[in-house]
Amino acid sequence: YKSKYYLQYGAPGTEYNVYANGTYIGNDPLGPFTYANYNPVSYKPGGFVTGAGHGNTFQDNYGNWWNTGTPWVAVNWNFERRMAMFPGGFNEDDEMHFNTRFGDFPHYMPKQAVKHDESLFTGWMLLSYKKACIASSVKDNKEANFVNDENPRTFWVAQTNKAGEWLQMDLGKTKNIKAFQVNYTDYQSDLYDNDERVYLQFNMYASTDGKNWNVIFSNADKKEDRPNAYIELEKAVDARYLKFENIYVPTPHLAISDIRVFGNSSDALPKTPNKFKVTRMVDQRNAQTSWEPVKGAVGYNIRWGIAADKLYQTYQVWADQPNSLEIRALTLDQKYYFAIESFNEEGVSSLSPVMGPF
Repeated sequence: YKSKYYLQYGAPGTEYNVYANGTYIGNDPLGPFTYANYNPVSYKPGGFVTGAGHGNTFQDNYGNWWNTGTPWVAVNWNFERRMAMFPGGFNEDDEMHFNTRFGDFPHYMPKQAVKHDESLFTGWMLLSYKKACIASSVKDNKEANFVNDENPRTFWVAQTNKAGEWLQMDLGKTKNIKAFQVNYTDYQSDLYDNDERVYLQFNMYASTDGKNWNVIFSNADKKEDRPNAYIELEKAVDARYLKFENIYVPTPHLAISDIRVFGNSSDALPKTPNKFKVTRMVDQRNAQTSWEPVKGAVGYNIRWGIAADKLYQTYQVWADQPNSLEIRALTLDQKYYFAIESFNEEGVSSLSPVMGPF
């Protein structure tokens, strides 16, 4: 890029939530290379899928830059992973960076060159976190509420894999649903081949009262293998309840790690967190942060970078977790700036005043 060469690497390990992509920079493809003081360039330690390392950087047909990673799943094997892709590029100082803020929430796929990667975020928020669920059946203590905990390593298992097994979610009140994602998982599977048996079919229903249901999606007429099916509705639906109904799975068990629902709630936006504190620790690679909880928040994004206008790093924390976070992703002898924002089911607060340097 602009006669510079970016030697990329993945560290510290595939099996960690902090697995990230970083870079060294040189003027020749054979080096020498210098460590980039703004590393990591793609880092996603919090949220539904964590870990952004072990990937590559490329441009799409419109010239937009993307970085792929392999988030950690580790249900059947410690190095079991999925694929993730984050937008980004280079700033005016030729610093490589990629945006993982709300990186596992819905984004627009660009159809032209995009100036600001954050403009790809739809603003559709997570509506399903820790919402009450019931199911037609449960096996091996793999409970229904595992589908809403934003953890791909926990999952619901039905007693059978037959058509008609269902799971129902109560969003608490009527909300505007724009998309959902059904994430299947392999549980005690004996399927090791990819043939005509390998496809997934289901119906999704919506209701305002839990009694009268409308089909909002069905792929009963298709034989597609989509184990992490993301479905955008052609028209948004106002509903309080969602019901997943199995039609067909090829595996011995019907197992689902998460059903994620996206849209907006019409609530007031959350307030910006107060009393945000940052302390650079004795080991300068680490910093301790804390803040006051925000009423009604679903979570927080701690953001930081090497300049006040370069807050490229994001660590997402759920509101039911402690309101403090130790960050272990800093570079020795490098000053940093920090800020925080909260989010709920309607949207995102304004960013706190940027603090630093630390």
